[in-house]
Amino acid sequence: MKYFMGPHVWQRTIADLEALGHQRVDTLEHAEAYINTESRPLRIPTIPDSVSFVQHCFTGVNQLIDAHVITDTGVRWANMAGGFAQPVAESALGLMLSQAHHHKAFALAGTWRVARDLDRSQQWLHSVGEPRCVVIFGAGGIAKELIRLLEPFGMHVIAVNRSGRSVAGADETFAMKDAHALWSRGDFIVNILPLTQETKGLVDRDVFAQMKPSAIFINVGRGATVVTDDLVDALQRGVIAGAGLEVVDPEPLPDSHALHSMPNCTITPHMAASDHVAELHVARIFDANAQAFTRGETMPTEVNPHLGY
Repeated sequence: MKYFMGPHVWQRTIADLEALGHQRVDTLEHAEAYINTESRPLRIPTIPDSVSFVQHCFTGVNQLIDAHVITDTGVRWANMAGGFAQPVAESALGLMLSQAHHHKAFALAGTWRVARDLDRSQQWLHSVGEPRCVVIFGAGGIAKELIRLLEPFGMHVIAVNRSGRSVAGADETFAMKDAHALWSRGDFIVNILPLTQETKGLVDRDVFAQMKPSAIFINVGRGATVVTDDLVDALQRGVIAGAGLEVVDPEPLPDSHALHSMPNCTITPHMAASDHVAELHVARIFDANAQAFTRGETMPTEVNPHLGY
């Protein structure tokens, strides 16, 4: 398929696409598809009628829907849903381990004298007696990869998705409508929810109050699904034991924000699925979408503006 890439040109992706039989053209007007390498709505060009679909090189599309760049009457868009499953799942596992074993707390303390106290409160993913329980909200592609990574730890896995349809590797699966009964069950709560009208600010003071005091909350989904002030309060008052955050609200988080200096909160700056990571994965996602589009089918990662993803 003939494509145009912009506004940023990724040479690694171009080489991968060429190997898959796709042809890069010099102008958007001569392209059948546009590969969009920009997340900010104002930087995205007007899409001509000659373009059949747009491949967005990131997963989140909320900004584009809000800015009416993606509509249900315009050109069809596909995102990178599932394309970052491995790196984001790895990031989630890293945050779980880091927070459970007090890496941040020891780094801030800067002294061996805290060893005894940290040892008493550190946690384990593998079972000590009964299996540890992880509840994963937003059980799509990233969750499936995370479940695979968690297999050696023997954890009891509860997956929560929109439909309640069973998820491979999970011990139990529930629909989001049952979420209220699940926050209290997890030793680890992993949030991979997309940002929609239903999920914005979902994880608030009331939700944190339902979690175990020993719970570790992980967010690799969307920052705005969590009320940040309520998270800070929950961490400061010991409502939950800790948090590991790949995403926050707002982004970037101000340098002076309390979360940066809290010993029970580990943060990474939304880098599990950055431009650099996207460059390595776009070609195979685009190829699958292009083939489906050519056959007249719904693309595997086609965006539904009404759902918000």
